[in-house]
This record gives sequence, structure tokens and C-alpha cells, in this order.
Amino acid sequence: MSHSAAFDLARDWFLAGRRVDMGELAEALSISRATLHRRVGSRDLLLGEILWSLSAASIARLLPSCAGRGAAGVADFVSGYVRFANESPPFRNFLRREPERALRLLTTRASVCQQRTTAELSKLLTSEVAAGRLEPPLPVPDLAYLLVRIGESFVYTDVITGDAPDAEKAHAAVTALLT
Repeated sequence: MSHSAAFDLARDWFLAGRRVDMGELAEALSISRATLHRRVGSRDLLLGEILWSLSAASIARLLPSCAGRGAAGVADFVSGYVRFANESPPFRNFLRREPERALRLLTTRASVCQQRTTAELSKLLTSEVAAGRLEPPLPVPDLAYLLVRIGESFVYTDVITGDAPDAEKAHAAVTALLT
């Protein structure tokens, strides 16, 4: 049993709306829980990588249409990312089923999703600044982190305040900050 076999099965379960239980996953793979943990780490690490795989695919779709457009492209990137999360049934199911875990896995500095999304956004910002299409109000690393946090605010609104998640509000907030 390889890491990828465990990851692929867990990702399939996640996409189907099924809770990823490490005991059930080990049983389905005909291995012990200890072996599964050696292969993929903790449940949180595995879920973080699954969530990142979905995020990375969204980012790959978004970047080509956002690059080269300055503040407007950056705002489209953030709101597109928010829209993806808000319209993803597996993600919304996970958020409803395990809100505390989801917030911890997605919104903390330790989160692979937040770290990697911030890094991708930093690349976009750096290229826009270098091309003279964007004048950042903050250093790029700080700005990227802030923009990710703005996006998160409009993804998890229902969990935090009870309001509906709204990608357009994220777009307006980013536009206001960058223009």
C-alpha cells in the first residue's frame, strides 16, 4: 500500500461526502492503523492534503485568467477562490460536518492550504508588481496573507457569523484595498 493509494481513496471518500475515518480507511486498504499513520500521517495532515489538492486545482484554473490584469485580476483571483469553496459540495459538507476541524485545517498559519494559497497569491502579486500593473499598499508577503484572510472571511461567514458566504463581498473588499 502506497501513500498515493491511501490518499486517493481518502480523497474519493471526501469528494463523495463521506467522512474520512482513519480506522475505516486502514480497513479498506487492508493495513493496520499504525501503517496508515506511517504512510499518510495524522487524519488532519491527510485532510489538509486533500483540501490542498482541491484548492490547487482551483488555483490552476483561476490563474491564467487573472494574471496580467493588476488589481482587477487579483480581486478576480480571490473572489474566484472564494466562489470555488462556496460552490463545492464536498467542501461545504466537510465544513458543516466538522466546522472546528475545517477552520483549524484551513485558516491557521499551520495550515498547508493557507500557506500554499498565500504562496501562490504572492507569486501573482509579485508578477503584477514587477510588471508595473499593481502598486501594493503593503509588502507582498503581508498583502498576500491579508488577501487570503479576506477570502477566508467570506468562505466561513456562515460558520463564524451565520451570514451567507459571498464571493462578491470578497471581490469588493480586495478591490477597495488595492485601488
